[in-house]
Amino acid sequence: MGRSRKARREQAAIEAVVETVDGGLAELIPDRDRARAWTLLIDGAPQSHVDLDDPAYLSFEYQRRLGHVIDLAVPPGRPVHAVHLGGGALTLARYVAATRPRSTQQVVERDAALVQLVRRELPLDPGARIRVRSVDARDGLAKVPDGWADLVITDVFSGARTPAHLTSTEFLADVRRALKPGGWYAANLADGPPLAHLRGQIATAAAVFPELALVADAAVLRGKRFGNAVLVGSDRPLPVAELTRLAASDPHPARVEHGRTLTDFTGGAAPVTDAAAVASPAPPPSVFR
Repeated sequence: MGRSRKARREQAAIEAVVETVDGGLAELIPDRDRARAWTLLIDGAPQSHVDLDDPAYLSFEYQRRLGHVIDLAVPPGRPVHAVHLGGGALTLARYVAATRPRSTQQVVERDAALVQLVRRELPLDPGARIRVRSVDARDGLAKVPDGWADLVITDVFSGARTPAHLTSTEFLADVRRALKPGGWYAANLADGPPLAHLRGQIATAAAVFPELALVADAAVLRGKRFGNAVLVGSDRPLPVAELTRLAASDPHPARVEHGRTLTDFTGGAAPVTDAAAVASPAPPPSVFR
């Protein structure tokens, strides 16, 4: 049943919340189709979507794909220890709390002013075991005990670019240190033609994790447009068939590459080290129009 005309009018009357945070101009824009849902933008770039009434609802394509990773990492409903590098509006931490009650989570979000804005305007469930630290992602990761995490999810952007120090083998070695045996790493990556950054990130992850899979729109993989890709790594075989089925069933279907096909896709790219790391490429202006 559709929402009443009165409810739609009330939602339309809600104004955006706009504040300057450490990372730029933050805007919380109300979703006109969902009563208590909001989209977070930083300097005009969409960062997160949150539905306070339904935290298991994931609107953005890449967040849906990360949701599939969360769903498959351990048996359904079982609590997890999760580390989120990059918080945004805490969408994925809310998703874990909603789908896996009693999970314990650490969120590392450097932008303290953004964290305050999100906590005030989009409050967390007081029963959720979510701790938020306002420090650099690598500094926060270094505080995670060895073998603590079932999941480490990286979704860090500064000015719509992934910072260089979060793209190296040294960084991923610390991710693997924090993971339990059999734990999963997942990263939201953004790139466009000629996909040099994405290929380098796959090669970098392959130097640390023996098992990899990549989830992305076919047009992105063909180098036809700028977009997001989710890279998954583990020290145990990944459920590629299940991940493929979930990705293909999304409103915006995605492909899953793994094994020899994924190795060939890297085109001989070399792993990235701290000494040679650079930030991911800036998206073209047309991406956010």
